[in-house]
Amino acid sequence: MNSDVAAVEKVLQVYFDGLYEGDTKKLGEAFHPASHLYSAGSDGKAADLPRAEWFKAVESRPSAKSKGSARADRIVSIDFSGPATAIAKVECQIPPRYFTDYLTLLKVDGRWQVISKSFHTVTKDA
Repeated sequence: MNSDVAAVEKVLQVYFDGLYEGDTKKLGEAFHPASHLYSAGSDGKAADLPRAEWFKAVESRPSAKSKGSARADRIVSIDFSGPATAIAKVECQIPPRYFTDYLTLLKVDGRWQVISKSFHTVTKDA
């Protein structure tokens, strides 16, 4: 199990790096091709964003790194429900947006990847 914890932590670090750098190649390593992102929209309805659409958004905006933003990535918890299923709660930021993410991970073909991300965002003025 310790090797699985380390493997999930490594995936989460790749996610943090990809998000901070705006690097969809790194995000593609962390996120399964079939992955989706979910959130509650401002209209109170569920928003579903496939990975490919998210990558387009990431590529179209300046990265936090390019703006010199500070990093504040944190793994809050990792919970395993079996040998191939885990959920991680993480916190990260792309100022002025601050995220709490729930990442569901699956171990497929011997490799951990994020299959879904549910998130909450808070926007703070500088």
